[in-house]
Amino acid sequence: MSVLQIEGDDFTLDGEPFRIISGGLHYFRVHPQQWADRLRKARQMGLNTVETYVPWNLHQPRPDVFRLDAGLDLPAFLDLAAAENLHVLLRPGPYICAEWEGGGLPSWLLAEPDIRLRSQDPVYLAAVETYFQQLLPPLLDRLATRGGPVLAVQVENEFGAYSDDTAHLAHLAELLRSLGVDVPLFTCDQPADLARGSLPGVLATANFGSRARQGLAALRAHQPSGPLMCTEFWIGWFDRWGGHHVVREPDAAARELDELLATGASVNLYMFHGGTSFGFTNGANDKHTFRPTVGSYDYDSPLDEAGDPTPKYHALRDVIGKYAPVPAEPVPAPAPKLPAARVTLTDTAPLFTGLPALGSAVKSEHPLTMEQLRQDFGYVLYEATLPTAGPALLELDDVRDRAQVFVDEQPIGVLERENHERAIVFTAPAAGSVLRVLVENQGRVNYGQGMHDRKGLLGPVRLNGAELTGWANRPLPLTDLSGLAFAPAEGPAVGPVFHRGTFDIEEPADTFVHLPGWTKGNVWINGFHLGRHWSRGPQRSLYVPGPVLRPGPNEITVLELHTTSLDRTVELRKQPDLGPTEE
Repeated sequence: MSVLQIEGDDFTLDGEPFRIISGGLHYFRVHPQQWADRLRKARQMGLNTVETYVPWNLHQPRPDVFRLDAGLDLPAFLDLAAAENLHVLLRPGPYICAEWEGGGLPSWLLAEPDIRLRSQDPVYLAAVETYFQQLLPPLLDRLATRGGPVLAVQVENEFGAYSDDTAHLAHLAELLRSLGVDVPLFTCDQPADLARGSLPGVLATANFGSRARQGLAALRAHQPSGPLMCTEFWIGWFDRWGGHHVVREPDAAARELDELLATGASVNLYMFHGGTSFGFTNGANDKHTFRPTVGSYDYDSPLDEAGDPTPKYHALRDVIGKYAPVPAEPVPAPAPKLPAARVTLTDTAPLFTGLPALGSAVKSEHPLTMEQLRQDFGYVLYEATLPTAGPALLELDDVRDRAQVFVDEQPIGVLERENHERAIVFTAPAAGSVLRVLVENQGRVNYGQGMHDRKGLLGPVRLNGAELTGWANRPLPLTDLSGLAFAPAEGPAVGPVFHRGTFDIEEPADTFVHLPGWTKGNVWINGFHLGRHWSRGPQRSLYVPGPVLRPGPNEITVLELHTTSLDRTVELRKQPDLGPTEE
């Protein structure tokens, strides 16, 4: 690979003018056995570079644990990119946004009550330094200066939208340099935030999705010399639960890209291939109202969630071909899909019955947050004893994010942070009845000042005005369901209940799980956590990567938090349903 340099207003590669034509492709949102396929299709569209973030919270799930294996084998991903003759823009954060849980910052940071994220707080800085000291050394031989594909490395991410603490950016840049990063560094911000988020001596770039000339003019006004680049050229958008599926017409995206490339600027399409926020990894926004993001990160990208070229792929490929060489290879056809099928889930395991197999309770006077329980994702079950019978007003000071309330295992109601709900009335059947509050982390806020987003029950719980104490707090990360005791289903099942069934296939291929008639919960196939389902929509299907399947019998497990129809069936279909495109 060649070394990127900044000469005047241009990038050069080995002394020759070079334009970066890149596309976003997050390795952690794609099954590792599909990395090579997605990278090949990036090259076939005419891209010469791919961009990826790095999720700190997955690589360092606990302060004393660091992972760089399996689906987190970033060196392997970079090697595959190099094998396709693709360069790489690396965006290691530590904060990444990306509609990713907590913007990539690990939840254990929030166990420190007074921590100030994305700042010069010594506690935060010490954690960042330890992380980079583990992440960067294995990547150094993938830098372009050492023959690898990584052309440039980003400092933080859209910092100007969060703070104007230039000292913090300078500290991070120096940390990268001190650990051996000797390729060009860059920052990225939306045009209005460039002054707050850029750093002297580091290339500033801009993020926008339209009006390219105005965006680049703002960048040039801020940075009188240097290459012009849009690091996030938004050709689609993400979806939130309760919203609609956002799309951007291919012709409109192509026109905007044409306008940008006509200026001579470099670009990174955000996203080329969005992929999936599997499991519990989606983020959320909170601008006075909490809005969790769906699990599909299809993003209306040129390459859809299953890795198939879309009309937008063809349209953008044609535009790129006006300004740069595009491989003469034919556009790849869609990958095979499983035949459509219905699967009956024949066995059930109530969550309350299976609690000992799912997590151990911790006793406390007051409810503990997920962070205090050393928990990243999933649910917490809070249990307390009701002191008296009769009418009861239950007030929860702060629900993060969705609480199902039960008395003696009977559902009483739901309180949602999104709807600013904090109180519920019920009748306690007897003194000594068991109150259970099942709280779901629907995604830590990934953008803005709401990022200090602790989960669970925050603050006191009051019963008829008096604080209720004496709690059992049980983390339910749902990372291992093997200890559940399933039995044949009998009659209606009121959630939360796990449902399990099997289906046979001859040859693995991609498919989509659809759950008509189901309400809310999670889905696993062969132990692989696909993500959340919710009848609220817009997303009404979950993508199943072919590599998680196997010839012969396959097991599907659905956690239903509420209820479903008696037939307990799910459907495998060849196409997704990401919801209506208008509210």
